[in-house]
Amino acid sequence: MWDTASSRAERALLAGWAVFATVNVALMWAFPGEETIPFHFVWISLALVFGLRRWTRRTMVVALALVTVVTAVVLVHHALIHVIGIEETSEVPLMAAVFLVMVWHVNRRQEALAEVRRLAARDRQNARNQELFMRSGSHELRTPITVARGYVELVRAAHPGDDQLQEDTGVALEELEKLAELTSRLVTLAALEHPAQLHQVDLDAVLEKTVRRWSPVAEREWVADGTAGEVVADPDRLETMLDSLIENAVKFTAPGDRIALAARREDAEVVVEVSDSGIGIPARDLPHVFDRFRSGSAAGERAGSGLGLAIARTAIEARGGTLTVCSAPGTGTTFVARIPDEPPVPVG
Repeated sequence: MWDTASSRAERALLAGWAVFATVNVALMWAFPGEETIPFHFVWISLALVFGLRRWTRRTMVVALALVTVVTAVVLVHHALIHVIGIEETSEVPLMAAVFLVMVWHVNRRQEALAEVRRLAARDRQNARNQELFMRSGSHELRTPITVARGYVELVRAAHPGDDQLQEDTGVALEELEKLAELTSRLVTLAALEHPAQLHQVDLDAVLEKTVRRWSPVAEREWVADGTAGEVVADPDRLETMLDSLIENAVKFTAPGDRIALAARREDAEVVVEVSDSGIGIPARDLPHVFDRFRSGSAAGERAGSGLGLAIARTAIEARGGTLTVCSAPGTGTTFVARIPDEPPVPVG
């Protein structure tokens, strides 16, 4: 149906242009010496119609040849009857040349747009494939990991007096736990690609709740300082972002170190900071801290899946914000999230 409508519109456009061009050619013939305006109207209308509805090469050649011959005949006739100078007939090949240059540029632009569309479609397909891989792969791994963990625990329970076996199965359980964590993070990362569910959230209360949840987990000096009040955010993604940053802070701090959460408003943004007094990040690692599946050179045994900070950044960027890091060895690390301060979500 759309193809039929498009064909009708194209035919109507061509018919309208043919009528307009014919009228102007008639005016050129009827008023020798005054043909300048209708002459240019014919050529301008040809260019406009070509720009509005790109023709096939055959249609374009036929239309160009027809306009060139008809306008040339009129100008040559006026030159032969000595109304205009013969040099004025040179306008016909010049206008044809200008039109051909325009056609060349239009074709180049169309080819560039087609290439951009092709690349965009490929990128979208790659993103879909990546999301499908993360979702299906992580879900497929969960069951065998759970089964393997159960069998390892059964073996440990069946041989409580075998120290070597207990040590070996402990290593196996530790590795299985890492795999389970990796699959969980992949599912989280894939879920962040979908639209957020925005609500009014008391950001200060979220910071305090987060500190209460993490305090028993790690022996650190925990601080929550929120002055932002209510913001528009996805509560689950906000919690995911904070947990990812705090987990990183815990990993690179020691008992007694300080981990502080802060939130405030600056101009049209809400700023959330997670800072620590840990070992810091080497300068060579700073450009890559948010890369997926990459751990810092100073991580050592602390190295994880390399997805935590990538998840935090994805969660912030999905909300239209940015996540940056400031750090140096021995001075601690500060992650700064900046989120647009949007108006409240309408009730109902």
